[in-house]
Amino acid sequence: MLLIQAVLAIASTRLVGWINSAAVGLEVVLVVVVAIALAIAVAVTGGSDAGNLTSRGVAAHAPDYFGIGGGLMLAMIMGLATLVGFDSAANLAEEAKDPHRSVPRAIVGSVVAAGILGMVFLITLTLAIEDLPRISAEGSPVAAIMRDRLGAVAEQVLLVAISFAFFGAGIVVMVACSRLVYAMSRDARFPAHRLMRRVDPRTSTPVPATVLILVLGCVLMVALPGAALLELITASTILPALIYGATVVLYLAVRGRLARRKGAFDLGGFELPVAVCALVWTLLALFVLVTPGEALVPVVVVAGLLVLGGLFFLGLLVFDREALDTEPGGDIRW
Repeated sequence: MLLIQAVLAIASTRLVGWINSAAVGLEVVLVVVVAIALAIAVAVTGGSDAGNLTSRGVAAHAPDYFGIGGGLMLAMIMGLATLVGFDSAANLAEEAKDPHRSVPRAIVGSVVAAGILGMVFLITLTLAIEDLPRISAEGSPVAAIMRDRLGAVAEQVLLVAISFAFFGAGIVVMVACSRLVYAMSRDARFPAHRLMRRVDPRTSTPVPATVLILVLGCVLMVALPGAALLELITASTILPALIYGATVVLYLAVRGRLARRKGAFDLGGFELPVAVCALVWTLLALFVLVTPGEALVPVVVVAGLLVLGGLFFLGLLVFDREALDTEPGGDIRW
């Protein structure tokens, strides 16, 4: 599957855009249709329990449920994970039309849509649960709820649609990562940058950078067992939160020196309050992510990655200071 995604990512950015649009459209339609279907099924067959919305489920008697690192914080990690990745649009900004307007709108739109539709979907699913302990013990609770309420055929359709949506999301992640590698290599700030900044003249895509992401993905899938891979996924939620926080802090430090582009996306008077709220949210998210005892290994992974990145930065600072003093992408004109 990774190989297919890599081939598509190399073949055409436009093709990737079509696949992603189809996957996102299908996901939105799926969420809306399933939510409506479940609401109708619950209204017709009954069995809904509003108490499910406030129930702690199998963790009802846990003494530290509301404590630091307790069940509530563990549950919040899933919600935080769903709101990671909205920044992928920024990694493709150089290939977007009117990026100063379209990219910020795409980022804001994706977060708002994910928040609203996701919440409606979760509320509908929760209300549709008839046997909370049994659903909690299921390997795939959402599919089990669908099977109970809408039948086995609807469950299979749901799983097929989800698989396609994940496939589209995987392509976007691969493309975003390859563009990040390419951009850093173009500015001589990535290992083997002379190779990684090469772009195929026929497809206009960074082939070496994409192949690197493919190889890293395959190595991680083969080398890590299921539990270790899950911990790595958790680490991939902590690291973006750190990056988001660092970006906000940097923005607050230099916002007075930033130039304004006419016609670009602008929050106006809400700019500073939004930035401060974003920083507070990021700090809260990091607190939730790192305090559970189960987060020890992911935190160590993130710390190791930060150390490696710091050593690489120190190497550039000592041996290639010019790369750091050069304006990144200064030759790009949007």
